[in-house]
Formats: sequence, structure tokens, C-alpha cells
Amino acid sequence: MTNVTAVPGHPHSEAPHSEAGAVHEQRELGFWLYLMGDAVIFALLFMTYGIMVGNTAGGPTGKQLFSLNNAALETALLLISSTTFGFASLSSRQGNRSAVLGWLALTFLLGAGFVFLEIREFVGMIRAGAGPDRSGFLSGFFTLVGTHGTHVSVGLIWILILGAQVAIKGLRLSVTSRLFRLGLFWHFLDIAWVGIFSVVYLPGLL
Repeated sequence: MTNVTAVPGHPHSEAPHSEAGAVHEQRELGFWLYLMGDAVIFALLFMTYGIMVGNTAGGPTGKQLFSLNNAALETALLLISSTTFGFASLSSRQGNRSAVLGWLALTFLLGAGFVFLEIREFVGMIRAGAGPDRSGFLSGFFTLVGTHGTHVSVGLIWILILGAQVAIKGLRLSVTSRLFRLGLFWHFLDIAWVGIFSVVYLPGLL
């Protein structure tokens, strides 16, 4: 008899264990490679910002533009969202679909709050004449922080799609595998933001 992979709360898997496990491992490896490529992109953006940070062209500096309270609130929202996503992952291992959906919804709201604050910051800076075309410093800032914000926005869309899959399909192997990869992506964004907060905002306010 063919062995079948068991998922908590879902005894019937979609494929034999060996086949499903191989597919999962391949996709996981591919996603790790993607994250490595993304890390290289962010490293280059950090390097570019470090080179351009002093090129204000007589325009405003970070000390004049940045709000520590806003940056701290953004950081809190994103770090808390990482915790709530962790609870979603734990709930999926326990086979608790309703809990997974609840934690994903809370993660989405926290992430959406982060994106809202970032967009508000960008709009305020542009209205004050401090857009990305004002200086090399601002060009580097908008590119680095904007790239991260775009990633978070993609993550929010992914959460919505995955939440729908959990609600419709349940916690079958293919869904929990996607949840695991989304978790890697979301936690990676938290790490990248801690770097942005430490390299961009804190030095800019000193």
C-alpha cells in the first residue's frame, strides 16, 4: 500500500509521501534561492544609499525630514506582524484552520498599517519638495525604502490569496507548504526593515 502524508486535521493527502515531499523540497529550495537573490538586491540598495546619503545638493537632510515616532511605529507594526504570522504557522501545524485565518487577518491589518504610514511619509516629503528627483540622497532613500514597501505590498496580496486558499481548501500539504514559504518571505522583510531603520532613520536623525 502506498504511504500517504498526513496533515493534522486532514488525513488524506493529495499525493504519495515521496512525490509530495520531493515537490515540497524543490519548491523550498527554489524559494531560498529567490530570497538569496532578493538579499543581494537589498545589499546593493543599502550600498547605494550609503554612497549617496551625503549628496543632498543643498536640499533637506534626513534630520529635517524623518520622524522618529513614525519610523518607530512602522517598526512596531512590522515586528508585531512577524509575531502574528508565527502564530499562524503554529496554528497550521495544529490543524486549526480558523486560528490560521484569524492570525493571517491580523497580520494583514498590521502590514497594511505599515504600508499606509510609509505612503503617507512619501506623500508628505514629495509635497514638501523633497521627492526622489531632489538629490542623490533622496533618490537613494526612495529607492531603498520604496523597494521594501513594494515587497510588503506584494506580501499583503499573497496573504489575501493564501487566506482564501486556507478557507476553501483547508490545511492540505500544498497550502501549508505555501504558508511556510510566505512566512520566510515575511520574516525576511522584517529583517530588511530592521536594517533600514538602523541604517537610514536612526543615523539620519542624529
